[in-house]
Amino acid sequence: MGTDTGAHGTGRGEPQGRTLTGHDWPTTEAEAVAVQERVRAAADTMGPGPAPEEVRTVAGVDVAYADDGTLVAAAVVLETAGLTVVEESVHAGRAQFPYVPGLLAFRELPSVMAALDGLAHRPDVLVCDGYGIAHPRRAGLAVHLGVLTGIPCYGVAKTPFLFDYEQPGVDRGATSPLTIDGEQVGCALRTQDGVKPVFVSVGSGIGLPHATALTLRLAPAYRQPETTRRADRLGRARLATLT
Repeated sequence: MGTDTGAHGTGRGEPQGRTLTGHDWPTTEAEAVAVQERVRAAADTMGPGPAPEEVRTVAGVDVAYADDGTLVAAAVVLETAGLTVVEESVHAGRAQFPYVPGLLAFRELPSVMAALDGLAHRPDVLVCDGYGIAHPRRAGLAVHLGVLTGIPCYGVAKTPFLFDYEQPGVDRGATSPLTIDGEQVGCALRTQDGVKPVFVSVGSGIGLPHATALTLRLAPAYRQPETTRRADRLGRARLATLT
């Protein structure tokens, strides 16, 4: 089953008409930073959240960009047990917020929320291609999504950001802490023997141990979890029809 919300969105409302913690989508850097402060305060980063064996469905979200500013947000719901696709949704639009380091979420959030609006199923957990509290203001995309949707959410990123870490051991499942100014904000996780690690950080509603264990279940054969792989493939395929 699939949904394509197109350039203007469908489902439970146009994303530009939503509010972020009671405020319109920000249009300036100062407004965005203020929103991040409110979202960070609203996030649940203390509770353990659902254990991997309790998670029946998980949704991956990813965003694909074209050089002309077109972007496609994709959401794919998988059954955790067999990693089979339950549902897909995409939303095509354009980035309305400028690229500012540390504020990338505001380029992606309206389209990502529109793609999630197109889903008939409410997943138990969201996994985004990005960061949660491993962020200068502890408010990456996964924090926003967890707060806005009320669904436990965390990020799995492919490249290191503004944190310190040491390489984990070479075996699958090995981890090492990600730190900012001495505070642990996630972990580097080896999902396959001898491959580059991915970087896991919580957003809201799930703790790091459960997020790390779930990531391993979602990555039985490849470096990236299947949530990211399927959403990336869906988004790129849709983008290719637009450019």
